[in-house]
Amino acid sequence: MVQAKVIQYRQGRKTQNPKHILIEISGIDSREKAEKFIDKNIEWTSPGKKILKGKIASSHGNSGIVRAIFESGLPGQAIGSKCEVFAHTNNEEKLMSEKRGKIKL
Repeated sequence: MVQAKVIQYRQGRKTQNPKHILIEISGIDSREKAEKFIDKNIEWTSPGKKILKGKIASSHGNSGIVRAIFESGLPGQAIGSKCEVFAHTNNEEKLMSEKRGKIKL
């Protein structure tokens, strides 16, 4: 699990999309390092303890920022707050759980 910070919504000149969020991952400062996080899961926890889940879609620019797509839009209070990036993708988690299921204790 890696700590990250919500930067802002992805936006155009006259529109913004609350499902597409720009994320700054701590310790990542180049596009090459950021591309290693593509397809990883990300979670943001609201002050009311509701967890919103998303997935990192691509890198954004050359300074290590990534673009995440969330299942539902993040509220405005999420900007500037912390979120968590998980090291495993959904497929890796399924494979790990299948291996655990095959091993009998």
